[in-house]
Amino acid sequence: MLDKMTPNQRLIVAVLLSVIFFVAYTAIFPPKQEETIDANKSKNVVIKDVAEIAQAQAGHEISAQEKIAQSASSDIVTVTNDKFVLKIDTLGRISSKELLQEKFRDQNNKHAQLIPTLGAKPLYVRFLDEALNKEAATVAYTADVREINLQTQAQKIILTQTLSSLSVTKELTFYPDGHYDVAIKLSKDTRYFIYLGQRPEITEQMMTVSGAMVYTNDDLVTIIEDGDAQGRKTFSGVELISAFDQYFASIMYGFSADTNIMVEKDKNDNPVVYFEALASTSFHGYVGDKDFETLKNINPVLTNAIEYGWFTFAAKPLFALLLWLYGIFGNWGWAIVALTLIIRMILYPLTYKGMVSMQKIKEIAPKIKELQAKYKGDPQRMNAAVMDMYKKHGANPLGGCLPMLLQIPVFFAIYRVLLNAVELQGAEWALWITDLSRMDTYYILPILMGASMYYQQKLTPNNFTDPLQEKVFKFLPIIFTFFFITFPSGLVLYWIVNNIFSITQQFIVNQQFKNAKDARDAIAKGAEKHND
Repeated sequence: MLDKMTPNQRLIVAVLLSVIFFVAYTAIFPPKQEETIDANKSKNVVIKDVAEIAQAQAGHEISAQEKIAQSASSDIVTVTNDKFVLKIDTLGRISSKELLQEKFRDQNNKHAQLIPTLGAKPLYVRFLDEALNKEAATVAYTADVREINLQTQAQKIILTQTLSSLSVTKELTFYPDGHYDVAIKLSKDTRYFIYLGQRPEITEQMMTVSGAMVYTNDDLVTIIEDGDAQGRKTFSGVELISAFDQYFASIMYGFSADTNIMVEKDKNDNPVVYFEALASTSFHGYVGDKDFETLKNINPVLTNAIEYGWFTFAAKPLFALLLWLYGIFGNWGWAIVALTLIIRMILYPLTYKGMVSMQKIKEIAPKIKELQAKYKGDPQRMNAAVMDMYKKHGANPLGGCLPMLLQIPVFFAIYRVLLNAVELQGAEWALWITDLSRMDTYYILPILMGASMYYQQKLTPNNFTDPLQEKVFKFLPIIFTFFFITFPSGLVLYWIVNNIFSITQQFIVNQQFKNAKDARDAIAKGAEKHND
């Protein structure tokens, strides 16, 4: 059956099967929902089990000797600028960070809140000693300032926690671009751990990845997706750690060479990342959107926190090209159009070869049927005769399949680029498209995509022998239209331009074969007239 499909039909089947798989997987294995706590009732809840308290605070199961106590926390420092509001609580943690830019909205159309209410929070310190941990959870940090306003330069905050046997000093320097420096000092050496914090929970779209990432100095990226964390894993030589969703991340980096990073699972099998620190330790952090230029300007290593899944090897250079095109056009929509055209021009020889092969197969299809009927009782002779026919006419039954296989990594790579690019949030294209990261609320782009796919099918030669198969393929544009209704506009735009290019290319190939056929017919008529 594969040799009777066009390259684009095979691609459609591959994508459709992938979509069906992910939809079915989500339906059969829905994501686990975390329990929520009613803030109005929390004051009346008394937690008696110390281990239960520790798990509620740290976000994952803790062994008996690592138990701690918990105290009610409140915010003691507020850091503001025109892009965000960040708060620090009495436990010395980053308790919240709200993005004020209008383009960053959650699923409820509210300002994006990057720190989840439940689970471990960035800069949370957990002591190994049970008694010390219990005391640390009941003694509040104090701050040298209550509020700082970041404009053009960095500002420093000093947090202090005085316990019976030691004191903890956190020196935090915040920058307008969202990153921060950390220097922690203990008055005496004791074992303790610092937490990265749970991932943001802003965007949840099909086929996106969320969880934790560990990037080591040998350029190895390890991703532990939500729901897949198992036991405890330890990493050394780590360049950065990240807890991320589609567009946002909590990142820590700049560790000393001997720092060991640990990843455990919480009660929902989601990853929890932390590391053991020295009595005097320093590192850097960032909580915000995964904007490439922002991360690059802070530290180029942070760009590795932008993940593209299996097709990272192809997606990274494609995004670099998209970024370059944006620099030329100053519009992400036109940059997507230009990128699609460049990709199709590069792949033109492959797709052209596939289309020509399918046209040749279509032309000799009646002769192939005659051979199949002639040697119906002798499969071996029939196959030999069919292959001779293909060879005689220069037709390759796999000619349309191989080019399509080579295109799949490119198509899925650009898909992941457009799905993960936070730069598309709030990015206008033209007319009614004011946010390329969101669906077209007027459904115009999905309808145009479906219409272009339908017209492309009309132009594409096919050799269906099964009427049911032919009917199924005729309904694919309708099915894809419904799938694409909720897709980000940038992705739908890419697919439309891709279809338009395929239509143009198919039209050229069809016209070439028509001209060649007309020429052969004219020569035949001329010869016939001459003989007469």
